[in-house]
Amino acid sequence: MPVWDNARFATVTLVVIGHGIQRLTADSDNALALYLFIYAFHMPAFAIISGYFSKTGPPTVGGLKKVITDILLPYFIMETIWTLVKFLVEGYAEFNPSQPSWTLWFLLALGIFRVILPYLSLVRWPLFWALLFSFGVGYLSNVDSTFSLSRAIGILPFFVLGWKLREWGLIDRWSLVTTTTWWIRCAAIAVFAAWLAIVVTFIDVWRSMDLRFWFFYDDSYTGLGEDQWWAGLFRLALIVVAVILSGAFFVLIPRSETWFTGFGQSTMYIYLLHSFVLYPIRETGVLRGDHSSATWLLGMVFASIAISIVLASPFIRWLFRPIIEPKPRWLFLDRDPGVEPRPRRKPRRQSRVDPTGSRRDR
Repeated sequence: MPVWDNARFATVTLVVIGHGIQRLTADSDNALALYLFIYAFHMPAFAIISGYFSKTGPPTVGGLKKVITDILLPYFIMETIWTLVKFLVEGYAEFNPSQPSWTLWFLLALGIFRVILPYLSLVRWPLFWALLFSFGVGYLSNVDSTFSLSRAIGILPFFVLGWKLREWGLIDRWSLVTTTTWWIRCAAIAVFAAWLAIVVTFIDVWRSMDLRFWFFYDDSYTGLGEDQWWAGLFRLALIVVAVILSGAFFVLIPRSETWFTGFGQSTMYIYLLHSFVLYPIRETGVLRGDHSSATWLLGMVFASIAISIVLASPFIRWLFRPIIEPKPRWLFLDRDPGVEPRPRRKPRRQSRVDPTGSRRDR
C-alpha cells in the first residue's frame, strides 16, 4: 500500500535531516529544538515500520539466508568502507566490526530483532517484556554499544509494538491505513504543536541535561549523568512520548500515491549512503559558529531532503546495488543442510523485500 512507502521515505528523510543539522545544535537553539523535535520519534517510527512487516515463527533456511544477505553482508561491506574512509581522512586505521560506524547500528539492531522476535512471540505479554528489557538495560553499565546491543534493546519496544499492531489488526480495523478523518488529523497536528511548544519553551533545560543523548537509547543511565533509581522511569516517559508522536506522524502520512511514494522503496539506500554525503560537510566545521544561523539551518533541511531524493533515484540504486543488496549465491550450499540434492531449476523472478519491509521487483 502507498501509505507504507510514503511513511518509509518520510521517516528516513527525517533521519537525514537530523544528521544534517546535528553540528548546528552546539551553537543554535533553533537547530537544537528541531533536532529534539525529530529525534523524539523518528527512529522509533522507523522501528515500528520494520516490526510491522516482520514475521515470527521458527527460522527457515530462506530466512536465515536473508539475515546474511540483507543485514550481515551489507553491514560488513559498509563497515569496511567506513574504515577506509576514516583512514584516508583521519588516519584512523582500526577495523572493528563490533563497534558500528555512525548509522550502521540500525542494521545490527534489525538483526538482533529478527533473532529475538521468534522467542518473544512464544511468551505472554511480549510488549511488556520488551519494555522491561529497555527499562532495565539502562541500569547495566556493562551493556554498551558493542554490536549495538544497548541501543537495540533500548528501542526494542517500538519494533515489538509494530509487530503487535499487525497481529492485533488495529490499523486495518480502524481503517487508518486507507483513510483518516479531518478531526484525527487535527488532533495529530495538535500533538506535534504541543511537543514543539514544550521543546522550545524549555530548550535551556534540555540543553543543560543533554536530552538529545537520551533519544539515542545507547548509554546507561549512569553514563547519561543520572544514577538515581528513577532514571528508568524517565526512559519509559520518553517511550510513551515517542509512541504518541509516532502515532501522530503516521496519521499525517498521505494514504494515496504521491510524488515521493516510489522513493520509499529505496529506504536502505538512503539510510546507508546519506552518511557518506554528509560526512565531509560535518567534518569540515562549516556548520559551526557563524554558520549556525537560521538560514543555514533551513539550508541544511532542504539539502537533506534533496539528498534523500537523489539517493532514492534509479541510477543510485543500480550503481550501489552490489553493496546494499548483495547476491552472493556462491556463498551458500547448493542444497539445504540435511536435504537431499535436487536438480537445479532456473530461479523464478521474485520481488525483493528489504529489512524495513519495502517491496520492489528485482
